Amino acid sequence: MSNPVTLDTAPSRQEVSEVLPPKQSRVWRKLRKNPAALLGGGIVAFFCIVAILAPVLPIPGPAATDFGAVRKAPSAVHWFGTDELGRDMLSRMIWGAQASLMAGVVSVTIALVIGVPLGVAAGYARGWTDAAISRVTEALLAAPFLILAIAMAAFLGPSLTNAMIAIGISAVPIFIRLARAQTMQVLTEDYVEGATAIGLTHRDIIARYILPNIVPPLLVQATLTIATAIIAEASLSFLGLGQQPPAPSWGSMLNTAKQFLEQAPWLALYPGIAIFLVVLGFNLLGDGLRDALDPRDN
Repeated sequence: MSNPVTLDTAPSRQEVSEVLPPKQSRVWRKLRKNPAALLGGGIVAFFCIVAILAPVLPIPGPAATDFGAVRKAPSAVHWFGTDELGRDMLSRMIWGAQASLMAGVVSVTIALVIGVPLGVAAGYARGWTDAAISRVTEALLAAPFLILAIAMAAFLGPSLTNAMIAIGISAVPIFIRLARAQTMQVLTEDYVEGATAIGLTHRDIIARYILPNIVPPLLVQATLTIATAIIAEASLSFLGLGQQPPAPSWGSMLNTAKQFLEQAPWLALYPGIAIFLVVLGFNLLGDGLRDALDPRDN
């Protein structure tokens, strides 16, 4: 008697993986097809590389003065000209990139570290926890972002570190609201209800199901918020509440340049262009990540 023939029509895991590429591959493929996102990523990468290589580049020190070359126009010796103390503008631009990029990244990191746990707690626990966190968040959102950052920086004192703390705390409500909304959305999914039904602990549900699924929108928001934080740092430095002289900062360079707009317009031109380009780069990159990480299109 012959053995019965069984028909196994279900594809194996290997076959499925060959048909469906990993999510990372799909995201990268969509990013490569987005010229604006590639342009933004290229701009951000350029400024990051320049800022990292600042200590080893063959340029004068950012605080080195030459009183025989005060407010000299761009030339072969000083490509971006010199400032009111004869300092090389190219050197100060490159070192100023460190302050601006560090302010953006550190400020957003502070906002993520504080805002995401509070947002997840509010969206997951609900009840009085959600009410208390939401009321505090709404109170912070009642003040404009930049005004709140200026007030906190003035209270903490003028320095780059205090400016980063002020900007980070001011951005916390953005991530609280986003993390709360995303957590509440994930909690409605069937797999979370199934995990609850089989008795998984709250910690396991948050670690395995909540956090991995809210990372993509948080990553997009973080990228966009870095651009906002860079503008905020430049604004605080312009007002004298951020990076303190003689350390270079694009905002403080603009503050000095306003006195010499007619005699030396390049003092304001280059910092302004740098702020515009780096903010444009982060915005283009953030928009590209939003499209690439959209699950409806993957």
